[in-house]
Amino acid sequence: MNRLAHETSPYLLQHAGNPVDWWPWSAEAFDEAREANKPVLLSVGYSSCHWCHVMAHESFEDPATADFLNEHFVSVKVDREERPDVDAVYMEAVQAATGQGGWPMTVFLTPDAEPFYFGTYFPPAPRHGMPSFRQVLEGVRAAWSDRRGEVAEVAGKIVKDLAGREISYGDARVPGEEELAQALLGLTREYDPQRGGFGGAPKFPPSMVIEFLLRHHARTRSEGALQMAADTCERMARGGIYDQLGGGFARYSVDRGWVVPHFEKMLYDNALLCRAYAHLWRVTGSGLARRVALETADFMVRELRTEQGGFASALDADSDDGTGRHVEGAYYVWTPRQLTEVLGEQDAELAARYFEVTEDGTFEHGSSVLQLPQHEGVFDAQKVDGIKDRLLRARAGRPAPGRDDKVVAAWNGLAIAALAETGAYFDRPDLVEAAAGAADLLVRLHLDERARLTRTSKDGRAGANAGVLEDYADVAEGFLALASVTGEGVWLEFAGLLLDHVLARFVDEDDGSLYDTAADAEKLIRRPQDPTDNATPSGWSAAAGALLGYAAHTGSQPHRDAAEKALGVVTALGPRVPRFVGWGLAVAEALLDGPKEVAVVGPAPDDEATLALRRTALLGRAPGAVVAVGVAGSDEFPLLAGRPLVGGAATAYVCRNFTCDAPTTDAERLHTALNG
Repeated sequence: MNRLAHETSPYLLQHAGNPVDWWPWSAEAFDEAREANKPVLLSVGYSSCHWCHVMAHESFEDPATADFLNEHFVSVKVDREERPDVDAVYMEAVQAATGQGGWPMTVFLTPDAEPFYFGTYFPPAPRHGMPSFRQVLEGVRAAWSDRRGEVAEVAGKIVKDLAGREISYGDARVPGEEELAQALLGLTREYDPQRGGFGGAPKFPPSMVIEFLLRHHARTRSEGALQMAADTCERMARGGIYDQLGGGFARYSVDRGWVVPHFEKMLYDNALLCRAYAHLWRVTGSGLARRVALETADFMVRELRTEQGGFASALDADSDDGTGRHVEGAYYVWTPRQLTEVLGEQDAELAARYFEVTEDGTFEHGSSVLQLPQHEGVFDAQKVDGIKDRLLRARAGRPAPGRDDKVVAAWNGLAIAALAETGAYFDRPDLVEAAAGAADLLVRLHLDERARLTRTSKDGRAGANAGVLEDYADVAEGFLALASVTGEGVWLEFAGLLLDHVLARFVDEDDGSLYDTAADAEKLIRRPQDPTDNATPSGWSAAAGALLGYAAHTGSQPHRDAAEKALGVVTALGPRVPRFVGWGLAVAEALLDGPKEVAVVGPAPDDEATLALRRTALLGRAPGAVVAVGVAGSDEFPLLAGRPLVGGAATAYVCRNFTCDAPTTDAERLHTALNG
């Protein structure tokens, strides 16, 4: 009996029709394994994962394979996006045992959830030195039946090894100038000056590192830091990783030059990159950065916003290629012939030159991923815009990639911050409204009466899984950004409620280090704890940033102390592996700069001088600066208390650790105070 039909995860629902007798992750599944004396097959993936779909089609939809699984195993299916804690614990074991990881993740467990054999994708027949999935199943079944003592010994050693990996960086000293300078030097060594970005293929968007580089430039005027950030952003924006027709970024590039992406589009990537490009524009005024920030924001609202006002997790990499086959990238790539069919010969020739579409192609079967050339200025802009519109309309007629409609709290927090700030910078109140709508959904549906977060929802129904550290931290970050942009103090209050949970339930009382799950969360074989960034900021550094921002708004010493203790991890790791603590480095920049606290008071909300000071404050480049705006005498924000008008005019106060410069009524002076 397959038990996935009533789950909220689109990934689990994709498997609800399999002949495999799937269980969701639950105590009942392990009770069943114990009672039946069977090992557990744990299969972890997510709905937009290409190879997850491949393995499902090849193995989990195969009746013979399903029969073998049902007879000899208890099979558990997990959506890594719903249960990042389960994914993290067993991925750590997979990487320790095999030296690599990925999804689908395939792990065999004892009924006590102890792992003893690992892998990722297994083919239906032996291939390139890989055993078939059936061979793996038969080998595990034989070991379970005939060598149980050996299995128990292996499982015990693995669990003991994992238990010994607890991290304690919370009591390290706060990072200073030296650590941040060493981190910048390390990034310079790993930088790819020809193509932008860091390291080799596959190449992921370094969103958090870009934020660090921009903040470091703002604080130190380092031109090298700005150059690395700006060049990387330009290379990505001109590459195939960016959707040149519809906006938005794919998850990563399979090559070093950003040409061919893995085509799935994730909410978190687009939220982080939207904000990064908006911040780059704030520094440089780049027209390209402005366009990409707005197009990416519009993509999120157009393609990912749900009926309830939240934002869906992802779009699949695969779609129907028109023949009934699901093919990666089919929705996005073009051949010269397809251009001609849509545009006619003359315009197709121009489009092929503009987007670098060739007969040989850059992708499979002679197709090309659209790119934007360096010499775009030689083309007629109006003509190109018309061609883009026609191609986009034609593409809309293709079978679209599937959408994972699951709303993840953390990723919506990132989207709220990005949309709120982008809307404020570019006078797009619709984007701010979209951010507020997602925030309203999180409060209504994901936040219970004790201000505890639920990790996910779908179709207006909350899931069953508790929020993890990144949920509390990223949602608080989004609420803080929304508070600054809207001037509505209620978002600061909600952020405070979430961060109180971080202090009470996620922080180690002894040394201030952080755990990814709450102290009262479901107990796994190890309490997950990872201070390094992955595709998103680590919960650890995200919490440090939100705690620091909240402390700047309110003057709360416990929140600032917790942020400073958490940043000890940057002191330990920043100089050695800066690419993997980018957000922690960005938060450390804010700490070194204060962060600055900006209060803008005016005689009325719509007063022109107040609005001018407000805009100047929001566009300030001071790292991690917080902004509070309101009518004089308002108690909407703590920063507004005791801040009178000067000469009856709108006035700005710039403070650092609640020590303030002289107030000013002049927007130019405020600009200088925030930008140097």
